[in-house]
Amino acid sequence: MIRVEYRNNNQQAWNHLADTGSLFARVATDEECRQPLRTLDGRGWLPASVAGLNVLCLASGGGWQAILYACAGANVTVVDLSESMLKLDNQEAKRRGLKIQTVHTSMDDLSMLGDESFDIVHQPVSTCYVPSLKPVYAEVSRVIRDHGIYISQHKQPVSLQISHRNERHQFVIGVEYYQEGPLPKQQDTSYREKGATEYLHRMEEIVGGLCVSGFVIEDLREPKRADYNVDVSHFGYRGRFVPPYVRMKARRVARKTGDSTQESTGFKIWIPGSPGL
Repeated sequence: MIRVEYRNNNQQAWNHLADTGSLFARVATDEECRQPLRTLDGRGWLPASVAGLNVLCLASGGGWQAILYACAGANVTVVDLSESMLKLDNQEAKRRGLKIQTVHTSMDDLSMLGDESFDIVHQPVSTCYVPSLKPVYAEVSRVIRDHGIYISQHKQPVSLQISHRNERHQFVIGVEYYQEGPLPKQQDTSYREKGATEYLHRMEEIVGGLCVSGFVIEDLREPKRADYNVDVSHFGYRGRFVPPYVRMKARRVARKTGDSTQESTGFKIWIPGSPGL
């Protein structure tokens, strides 16, 4: 699938999800907006205040995340490939008297955003919609400031390997781990978003790729999505057996003058018997 085709396909899929009231296009409620940081950050990964900070909500349209950051006083830029998702952000911002900037582009092309422009980059589950993580991480590494926080959530590769349930309602690993190209289409929308083109990214690409892009991982979680009171067709049933997501908090390592952002680490190794650092 050529580059333009997967983008166009996912753009149409997410426009449809937004236009038909998908759960993924739920705008922030009044109650959530009264306590925006508590709503956004149940893990304590964000600063005590984000007021005045520049925040990039990456691939995060839909009227939820960007609105909450704006309610908390941040200067918010939200990027999304779907015009309908961005429309929800603009509508909610106008309704609540908030100021945000919306940018219609793909997560792997942030060329319209300046270097070292953001203190925080927050990206919900979305990297499964691009064939390679490298350009995404490279762009985030470029636009985030030294010591900036990058929070991201990704689909677990093993979850994307599931192809179906057998007659005993056991989940079958029907997709190879070293899958090349788009994932095969699935009828069951508890596995994937209907109509979208998705790609499997291995853990070495998700975690290791972030580390070699100029970040240090400070925390990693597997959000629990198990539900013991639902039908076998519900994604909560699958969550009892396979963790669907991995969520990471990473921090941008300070750049060295003249160094590539891909190579700068800022670390020194202490060897016993050598002078202290």
